[in-house]
Amino acid sequence: MTAQISTLGELLSAAGTQWRVYDIGRRITKIDKQHFAQIETTQAPYPYPLGGHALLAIQFWDNQATVDPYVWFLKFPLDEQSKLIVASRDHFASMVLEALGTELTGQQADGKLDNNPYVFTPNANKLAAFNALLKTELKRPASQYYEYTELYFSGKLPADDWQSLAVQGLADFAFRLDHGQNSENLQAIWASLPLEVKQPLSAMLEHVAIDTRFSEKLQNEINNSINENNLDELVCNLRAISGSHAQGLLAQSVDTILSSEYGRESDILLTLAGRCWEVFLDSERLFKFLESAAQNTKIEGLFASIFADLVAIPSLRPHVLGILRAENRSDDLSRAIGRLFS
Repeated sequence: MTAQISTLGELLSAAGTQWRVYDIGRRITKIDKQHFAQIETTQAPYPYPLGGHALLAIQFWDNQATVDPYVWFLKFPLDEQSKLIVASRDHFASMVLEALGTELTGQQADGKLDNNPYVFTPNANKLAAFNALLKTELKRPASQYYEYTELYFSGKLPADDWQSLAVQGLADFAFRLDHGQNSENLQAIWASLPLEVKQPLSAMLEHVAIDTRFSEKLQNEINNSINENNLDELVCNLRAISGSHAQGLLAQSVDTILSSEYGRESDILLTLAGRCWEVFLDSERLFKFLESAAQNTKIEGLFASIFADLVAIPSLRPHVLGILRAENRSDDLSRAIGRLFS
């Protein structure tokens, strides 16, 4: 990079753009500029690593030149302490400067970074959720699919009309739960929704900080799913509550699941690690979770994968490493930890 520009933040500002940064790997989460500057200068680790990488969405716009913002979806490698490998960031920025200079917006920018090795395409659910989030933050109208989705959840359409729902409409609805009666309507119909709707909708709701009332509804549904031996419904309910404002209710639900026969199910363990990681700041709950993961024998390497995932999260790292020194481990957990180093 040039002597004047040493970070992506400086590059975006030098180009005269307004910009925002989001994590798009785990839960779509805004990263404030000061924190991002610390990440870029390796003063702070990346807070939400996934698979050894930082998965970022950088939204930027030029108030004079464009109406719609541009978005870069970027994937940068992290070191063993989850700090940014600066050489990769520098390589990306130098490629941007070579292709675009500091003219990052406008027609000349279109398609210039399509083959950039650090650019990636999120899956369809993430793209829909991110698009819905941006429209709400920019106070733009929802997609053309939103109105039909709103009608469906209000009960004004036949229940079997779900096949006409679009993923983008579900995303727009999830990010507009506070509009009108949307939240109340969804709670009223949630238990009876077909799985074909609940699964993609829960994939959107995991990015939404739902309110306490809806969280209480989902907590009740989690209990029902366990009692009715319905694993698919349980996964949906857990994903839907995972981003809740009511972290206490989420923690209670996780405790209930870990105490049930589903506490060792692969799908549940992966959902808990990937979407509910904050509740494992409680060392006792983390210990119980890793005990459950160690008892899963259906997927080879599952414990090692979950351990590697959690130990990379900076806020969890000391707690996870503390388990290595715990004296009251079960034989299953001791063996699973032993295999990490064999």
